[in-house]
Amino acid sequence: MEKIEKTIIDRYYKLSSPSISDAMDKLGIKGAAFGIKPIIGSKKIVGPAFTVKYRAADENPGTVGDYIDQVDSGDVIVLDNRGRTDCTVWGDILTFTADKKGIAGTVIDGVCRDIEGIKEISYPIFTKGYYMVTGKDRVEVESVNEPVVLSNVKVKPRDLIFGDDTGVLVIPKERVEEVLELSEQIAFKEEQIIEDVKKGSTIAEAREKSGYHKLQRNE
Repeated sequence: MEKIEKTIIDRYYKLSSPSISDAMDKLGIKGAAFGIKPIIGSKKIVGPAFTVKYRAADENPGTVGDYIDQVDSGDVIVLDNRGRTDCTVWGDILTFTADKKGIAGTVIDGVCRDIEGIKEISYPIFTKGYYMVTGKDRVEVESVNEPVVLSNVKVKPRDLIFGDDTGVLVIPKERVEEVLELSEQIAFKEEQIIEDVKKGSTIAEAREKSGYHKLQRNE
């Protein structure tokens, strides 16, 4: 499947979700996945989405996790379990396998389990929480690498997923470079404000100088 250049990925790793979110606001792009947070702090993820959609299991339940054999190193697995928090679609076996394959991380519109294993190997995973009840015989894979929904945000296969301590963003694959360049400009201006304040400027003066109030404004 199509790749995002490593130089682009590396530049995103230097950014934060607030700077990227402001850039997306300015460009009129909806991408913030509300309510999805990291299980382990200080673990950033950047990578193209490998999408999986779940549905309630029928009388002859199908697989829950075998899709992982198709995921490439550097991908971010995006699991659409329709926001369910009563059963999980991720546990220690998938955590171990993903880490072994060099997968960049996992994002779930739902919950995971086996938190001890996740913490033991510091695997980056972002969810709506955790719960011990298995998804086996409760849910099954409906589709792989088709558009999914992540907390009301549409995710297409190979869209760029960004996650840090503040949350998760979905960046449309066709706008990755545009968002990156504007995010870098915003981050630079915010750093300038801090430097000006260190030198004795008032916040009002520093913000006025940088055009702070217009950084995220869509105009």
